[in-house]
Amino acid sequence: MYVPPRSRESRIPILQQAVDDLRFGTLVTVADGAPCATHLPMMIDVSATPNGTLIGHIARQNPQWQNAAGPVAGIALFVGPNFYVTPSWYATKAETGKVVPTWNYIAVEARGSVEFFHDRDRLLSLVERLTAAQESGREVPWGVSDAPGSYIEQMLGAIVGFAMPIDALEGAWKLGQQKSDADRAGVADGVAASFDDPNVRALLPLLRPAPARKIP
Repeated sequence: MYVPPRSRESRIPILQQAVDDLRFGTLVTVADGAPCATHLPMMIDVSATPNGTLIGHIARQNPQWQNAAGPVAGIALFVGPNFYVTPSWYATKAETGKVVPTWNYIAVEARGSVEFFHDRDRLLSLVERLTAAQESGREVPWGVSDAPGSYIEQMLGAIVGFAMPIDALEGAWKLGQQKSDADRAGVADGVAASFDDPNVRALLPLLRPAPARKIP
């Protein structure tokens, strides 16, 4: 993906944490010159490889795995909190009028080779891990073993697992870093007044200008 240098985020732990927080993205693979995309939840295993490994599953009826004779090149895209920026928030609008709308966002791209697998025990382990991660915040977590065994076997037969060791991981934190302190403060104030979404509001510390350093 195109990332302006001022918006580039390359710290692996920050990117891994963003993927773990978002968990839902788009898996794109290419087979026989044709791209195929699936929107789905994914989990990052940070212990598997230096950059981590993405794991998940797709429907057995999905042609994405059927078109792959073996491991295929893949890209996983995750889009985080994002919002429209009106020129009315900028201090520069009142000063010169030389402002235009934009969109601020966080996005992460992972690249690697995708392996699809059908092994029953590996699929069960994958589903148990994904479920445990999503249910961890609930007072009474649901577990795979809560469902009848015959039903789980039926469900396992309807999916195909995948793993993508991440060869490259990069992010775009496009949050108006190039703007003046006054314009950044205006955007932060605009977001604070306009959005109730906690994910967008969580960006406020990053939107505001950095506090001035005191000289000893």
